[in-house]
Amino acid sequence: MSTKKQGRKPTVKSVKKPTGQQHRKQARAWEADIELRTYRPEQLLNPAELLSRFTERTRELLGEVPEEHRPSDSKVSAVLRQAVLEAFRTREEYVARLVETDATSWTTGMSALSLRRAIRTSLVDSGVRVVESADEREHFVVVEGEGDGFEVVRPAYVDQATGKLILSGQLRRVLRPGTRADSGTGEQDASPREDKP
Repeated sequence: MSTKKQGRKPTVKSVKKPTGQQHRKQARAWEADIELRTYRPEQLLNPAELLSRFTERTRELLGEVPEEHRPSDSKVSAVLRQAVLEAFRTREEYVARLVETDATSWTTGMSALSLRRAIRTSLVDSGVRVVESADEREHFVVVEGEGDGFEVVRPAYVDQATGKLILSGQLRRVLRPGTRADSGTGEQDASPREDKP
């Protein structure tokens, strides 16, 4: 007879195999969110309805203006009509660019780099200049870091037609190559770094 005690067998921790359940749950949540965001036909913008509302509100506001300074109803209607049509054209162009970008992202086998290039091409075609050089610091804000050099965290986006900044870029302060960190005097040591063996 053996003197060893029969103990429990050590339990082997089983590793769960990926079943895709988490991925499917996230996909369902995303689809539900998109469904909530989707406009119904009665919510879509209607140019004639929009123009009618603007005209009505404009007449109310112009009622407060003295008659000698008040423009004619036909002039007001013409100006509002032009503004609404221009707004709709702008919206159509904007939506068309977004659609192109989304369609590009669905291209089979497209890598992240190819997608970024396609989006960048679309931006340039739309008249947006992407600034990736820290030399143009007027388009950036410094968000973090220490040192007298800069590196781009996020590019800046500028409207080429107007020169207006669409989205400011972000810079991180960094030490320039060949300099050491602050020695406590508030200045960086400009002596070259020694290579450690």
